Amino acid sequence: MGSADSKLNFRKAVIQLTTKTQPVEATDDAFWDQFWADTATSVQDVFALVPAAEIRAVREESPSNLATLCYKAVEKLVQGAESGCHSEKEKQIVLNCSRLLTRVLPYIFEDPDWRGFFWSTVPGAGRGGQGEDDDENARPLAESLLLAIADLLFCPDFTVQSHRRSTDSAEDVHSLDSCEYIWEAGVGFAHSPQPNYIHDVNRMELLKLLLTCFSEAMYLPPAPDSGSTNPWVQFFCSTENRHALPLFTSLLNTVCAYDPVGYGIPYNHLLFSDYREPLVEEAAQVLIVTLDHDSATSASPTVDGTTTGTAMDDADPPGPENLFVNYLSRIHREEDFQFILKGIARLLSNPLLQTYLPNSTKKIQFHQELLVLFWKLCDFNKKFLFFVLKSSDVLDILVPTLYFLNDARADQSRVGLMHIGVFILLLLSGERNFGVRLNKPYSVRVPMDIPVFTGTHADLLIVVFHKIITSGHQRLQPLFDCLLTIVVNVSPYLKSLSMVAANKLLHLLEAFSTTWFLFSAAQNHHLVFFLLEAFNNIIQYQFDGNSNLVYAIIRKRSVFHQLANLPTDPPAIHKALQRRRRTAEPLSRTGSQEGASMEGSHPAAPAEPGTLKTSLVATPGIDKLTEKSQVSEDGTLRSLEPTSQQSSADGSPTAEEPGQAWREQRRLSSASASGQWSPTSEWVLSWKSKLPLQTIMRLLQVLVPQVEKICIDKGLTDESEILRFLQHGTLVGLLPVPHPILIRKYQANSGTAMWFRTYMWGVIYLRNVDPPVWYDTDVKLFEIQRV
Repeated sequence: MGSADSKLNFRKAVIQLTTKTQPVEATDDAFWDQFWADTATSVQDVFALVPAAEIRAVREESPSNLATLCYKAVEKLVQGAESGCHSEKEKQIVLNCSRLLTRVLPYIFEDPDWRGFFWSTVPGAGRGGQGEDDDENARPLAESLLLAIADLLFCPDFTVQSHRRSTDSAEDVHSLDSCEYIWEAGVGFAHSPQPNYIHDVNRMELLKLLLTCFSEAMYLPPAPDSGSTNPWVQFFCSTENRHALPLFTSLLNTVCAYDPVGYGIPYNHLLFSDYREPLVEEAAQVLIVTLDHDSATSASPTVDGTTTGTAMDDADPPGPENLFVNYLSRIHREEDFQFILKGIARLLSNPLLQTYLPNSTKKIQFHQELLVLFWKLCDFNKKFLFFVLKSSDVLDILVPTLYFLNDARADQSRVGLMHIGVFILLLLSGERNFGVRLNKPYSVRVPMDIPVFTGTHADLLIVVFHKIITSGHQRLQPLFDCLLTIVVNVSPYLKSLSMVAANKLLHLLEAFSTTWFLFSAAQNHHLVFFLLEAFNNIIQYQFDGNSNLVYAIIRKRSVFHQLANLPTDPPAIHKALQRRRRTAEPLSRTGSQEGASMEGSHPAAPAEPGTLKTSLVATPGIDKLTEKSQVSEDGTLRSLEPTSQQSSADGSPTAEEPGQAWREQRRLSSASASGQWSPTSEWVLSWKSKLPLQTIMRLLQVLVPQVEKICIDKGLTDESEILRFLQHGTLVGLLPVPHPILIRKYQANSGTAMWFRTYMWGVIYLRNVDPPVWYDTDVKLFEIQRV
């Protein structure tokens, strides 16, 4: 039958379904088979030939027919899984049913009345309706569907290579050990199967259906108590799924082994369409959804009888019930960590690969999914996190992350990408090794829209952060606390900042310590505290190599004197705020010498008007996101959290009751009738007295007269001479006793778990345009907005 006939017949069946007012019996195979038996329609055809309005009409006007359609399609998938899909016809039926369900499921999820449908049992609907053993018959439709998909993903000659020789009989699906059919070499599996285009395409169709099953989460509004697990994911990742381990391993290895550049032949990707990329993308999306697990709330050990002694570490107590999270958290072999890290770093760096031939290398588009996956690995597997930080390989993650942050800073539609990048750096910065690694010289010249400098990876980080703060868009302001917390966390370990980076930090201090900025919002002064804390750490712990920063502090000494003499009387506060109304820009560029940007870089561009974006829930404040620890003499960390009702030295609240710090701010400032916050003298005094200026004031007191004397004696205006003097100077015994180092480590909490859920599903919603699985359905987890 020609493809045109096939489409016509399929369309006729759809029209019949939408126009029938009477229920069609489930036994009427002649009617139902029209949807899958005699047609060869692509997934794009199915989306075109089954319009949304018609699915909704059947749902409202003849619900029993929609129910039967779903039930029959699932039944066909179950039969295909049972038989092993040996004939071409069976394979075609499985693919057709899979496409049809992918089309219809979102319309079932969007209607609350239908939500329980897949979790109800269909009477008499055993395997093939023969009513053999009754407990099998009682499976809810969702479970039958998920188990069938899992079986079909390891179906010889359909989704995996057959191991049999031509003389053997067909492999028995029931006794097949899917661990021998893992899709790709890597974690826990050494054999790399021959690539097979057809198998990849079939896997992709089934994974798209699986992702659609999991997407019920998109139709529930974001709830603060998001401990509620997704029942589809929960069942699929439980011991009920005998393929959980090989499938987890297949997905992870498929992603981490992928090399988009191919065999290094330029333009290779233009000659051969890369059928692997869509599979890798789908695998990455399924993987991050199955790993959507709130680590803050779960500590439910379960007995798990499915682990193998291979790649997973059995020494630890049994982990969470979600086997994918469980397996991920127990990977422990160095070579497995190396494989995962190298794979993710290779893929993240791919969009940065610059060649002399434009368009000669393929650029992947799924970096957001990769960043979420990297986050999950670090969050659920501490051994992996320590492995990442053990060598300078962590810089292969850092550089692309900074590249994405810098590139997306002006684009409203990429706020989510900005957040995940900053969260990852915040997580890494809680470990001492990260700060130490940043001292490695930065030589890779990725064209970035930042000033040219010679220095280390720490300089790169500071220059990019300065760029984000001074030339990003307004909606990034909530991230400033996070960016500066990262700088504070790494500051005690930075051996030598370049002059460019030192000037950038002082420019930020200058911008944040203007009176109108300090007085215009209740939290703004925290930014000044963070910067002062970073300067103090460097002066106390890394004075010797940091003559550039010391020189920059001396040159900008007036900023520190102004802070020390900050006015606190009501008229001065009022006047400062009047000045604010005249200056619209949050941070001026003035005072920061912007050098020319790197050659070959493109300026960070705002989103094209009309670009779609998905809304995100708010992220918790920095005091909820992090927990303070003190670094002891021997380098170990001691948590400072349970301290009683006191405010820490930096004036930012320590572990007070939620809202208590806020009430305190409220008490000290008056809220005007319009609900506008307004600062009072009492409020300014409450934090001004805590500004940690002693170390810097002492440094200025000692060094400024000496520097001035050199300038007068030698008639010098030459910086190099002063820098030489500062390099050999010492402040030993002249500074206050060094303060203990405070690190603010990221801590898991349900607020970030909810943020990750909305971000991840938003990315998946927007990235799946062909076919547009969720477009124009009534999703509740986020709003779809146009820039």
